[in-house]
Amino acid sequence: MLYREAFFTPVDSNYKNSRPLSMQEQFSTAAICRPWTPLFRKSRKHLPARARVLTLGICFFAFTASIALPALLHAEPGNGSYQIQAPVDSYIVKDLCSSRVVMAKDIDRPVSPASLTKILTCIMAIESGKLDQDVVITRESTNVEPSKAGFRVGERIRLLDLVKAAMVNSSNDAAFAIAIHLSGSVDAFVASMNSRARAIGMRNSRFTNPAGFDKGIYAGNTSTAGDLLCLTEYSVRNPVFNAVARLDRAVFVEQSTRKVYSLKTHNKLLGRYPYAVGIKTGYTGRAGRCLIGRAIKDNRDILLVMLNSRTDRWNVAAEMFDRALLIQREEPVLIARSSVPPAERAVRADAGERKIAHASRLHNRKARKGAPVVAASAKKSKHHASHAVALTKSAKKSKQHTVLIAKSGKKMKKGDPVVAKSGVKQNRKALVAAKLAGKSKLRDLAITKRGRKLDRKGISATKSAGKLKKRDLALSKSARKKQTES
Repeated sequence: MLYREAFFTPVDSNYKNSRPLSMQEQFSTAAICRPWTPLFRKSRKHLPARARVLTLGICFFAFTASIALPALLHAEPGNGSYQIQAPVDSYIVKDLCSSRVVMAKDIDRPVSPASLTKILTCIMAIESGKLDQDVVITRESTNVEPSKAGFRVGERIRLLDLVKAAMVNSSNDAAFAIAIHLSGSVDAFVASMNSRARAIGMRNSRFTNPAGFDKGIYAGNTSTAGDLLCLTEYSVRNPVFNAVARLDRAVFVEQSTRKVYSLKTHNKLLGRYPYAVGIKTGYTGRAGRCLIGRAIKDNRDILLVMLNSRTDRWNVAAEMFDRALLIQREEPVLIARSSVPPAERAVRADAGERKIAHASRLHNRKARKGAPVVAASAKKSKHHASHAVALTKSAKKSKQHTVLIAKSGKKMKKGDPVVAKSGVKQNRKALVAAKLAGKSKLRDLAITKRGRKLDRKGISATKSAGKLKKRDLALSKSARKKQTES
């Protein structure tokens, strides 16, 4: 049994003095040593003493190497990131999925980025919106040092193909042709580069040319590992840049003569590391061997910036990627875990969604059926109310008519007896008419009360219809939420 407390890694005094090996490292150690055990047991029976000593030495060396490699490549500083003991001036490794810096060293140290400068040149060309335009190759763009694509003066190359040549083959003539086409001159494009770099967030960078030269008139072309990581993070969000950065060969034609150019990448990591997906290499005598690489495995996206590697940068980069992929991402704290199996949980979720959808359809049908009834009752109540108003008007008119008849009867009573008798008869008629008018008034009042009741019923019916609509909306929203959650 392996105890974590038994394994410690001796590191520099600037870092923590001890770190127990992780379980994964212990398992890798056991995996390395396990195949040698049966071989050593067989050697005791069939091999002479000298061969047994040699076999024991090999086993001891393998065990020591399995312990020493994590110590050398996995030292942990106090800030929570890791460092490797490798001859590299500055580097940074970041997990883009968790936004966590896994390894870092001197990320603010200004150094020459060499051809990594072309990443900024290419992303500016992509964002210009002129990728389908033909670029005429000038003499100034061909008078550059290798590496070159070999363009000739007067040739017409699409801007997108120049971007491919600059990114894949690191062609300096392509980078200068991009600069002259977009800004008219190299100096104007360099000014645009520096302003764009500041806008991206590159605070410690200064560019003097679009290709990455760092001698003579172009001296002072500097950047940092942190700034280049910021630039690459910004660039990989662009789908065109991502597609170009993954290429291992750029093939395109000249637009006038249809001459075919086939340019191969310098990034050997694409053939050596199975999870590598680009992006850019760089080299000058002053900058050394530089690399910006990317590896994707199991929903892990790792970005690496390495400047001035004084050893095999491909092996160092592969080791960095392996270490970054071995580090487990921190799981979210708030995770709702269910004891129901995933398949059964999916079936239940689908059944619940079907029930909710069925209930919402039923409510919608009821709302559609209830709406005409409510409208009809409202119309009826309005009609009864208008009828009641007409009856009250007629009652008022009949009452006024009886008053006039009564007045005329009084005048006739003051005249002769015959006229008086006729007036009495008319008074009786007037009284009968008044009684009828009173009854009609009572009837009108009853009708108005009934109309008011119908109005109230109509208002309550409209309110209930509104509630049904709100309930349907709430049910539909809940159904959408459950669909998105599932």
